[in-house]
Amino acid sequence: MKVIFAGTPEFAATALAALHQAGHEIVLVLTQPDRPAGRGMQLQASAVKQYAVAHQIPVAQPVSLRLNGKYPEVAAEADTLLQNTPHDVMVVAAYGLILPLSILTIPPRGCLNIHGSLLPRWRGAAPIHRAIEVGDKETGITIMQMEEGLDTGPMLLSRKVTISDTETTGSLHDTLATLGGEMIVEALRLLEQDALPATVQPEEGVTYASKISKEEAALDFHQPADVLARKIRAFNPFPGTHASYADKAIKIFAARAIPDQPQTRQPGEVLRASAQEGIIISCGQGSLQLLELQKPGGKRLPAAEFLQGFPLTVGTALNVK
Repeated sequence: MKVIFAGTPEFAATALAALHQAGHEIVLVLTQPDRPAGRGMQLQASAVKQYAVAHQIPVAQPVSLRLNGKYPEVAAEADTLLQNTPHDVMVVAAYGLILPLSILTIPPRGCLNIHGSLLPRWRGAAPIHRAIEVGDKETGITIMQMEEGLDTGPMLLSRKVTISDTETTGSLHDTLATLGGEMIVEALRLLEQDALPATVQPEEGVTYASKISKEEAALDFHQPADVLARKIRAFNPFPGTHASYADKAIKIFAARAIPDQPQTRQPGEVLRASAQEGIIISCGQGSLQLLELQKPGGKRLPAAEFLQGFPLTVGTALNVK
């Protein structure tokens, strides 16, 4: 099939590669404008753009697609481009721009979205983070037909994935990205055969995965240890949770809850700190064993190595929100 693809990060690039390698003709790629990144804040192309350029696929990077929005001329140019690019279907994955009805109605076979959850649970921007954060035991990929609502369209395909107790957003992202690529190839095969039935999403079980804010990354040690451990996994690798000690921010990327440990100190205080046990912090309920940390300007290190250059003593306190 002739496909217009809209996406931006690695999650989307995996799907784009799967479609391209399956033999579909990618006639145009839409992706977000280049953004400053890295220490030098140099402009960097998205993962999707990098793949498209490497395979000589035309790329467009409009800042908006809304004809009545802030950039109507840019949106009108993009609209005309899509109208004049012969294609069968549009595939969307983590694009980052809202597709208005004027765009959704252009593709003859519609717009198919690759969403990283089992809809209707976790509609919205951060479904992988939120599933781990609240302790869901499973998630998956839903291929859906797009409409104007936020991830409200009819479901076309879905597959489940188990969330293990050690899963991070990084590891689950990679699993779901690969699955999404496989599923969108299957979906287009079925679409070509007119064998892709649509199921309306139920109203029961709807939840929303709001965008992750930087403010959420601060750990509140008044919370139970198991809640904090899930949050640390959910925010690994991005944005990374953090605490502070002596006015220095410490990022925490891995931890283990010790839920039944009795409380002997205030939340946030160091209970033990050694190469053998790592760093154990008192929490509102239980305690938290910090396993992987990073000081400002440093590398991510196991707790034993971290303590060699950043000693913590029993009774000292990490920040309490």
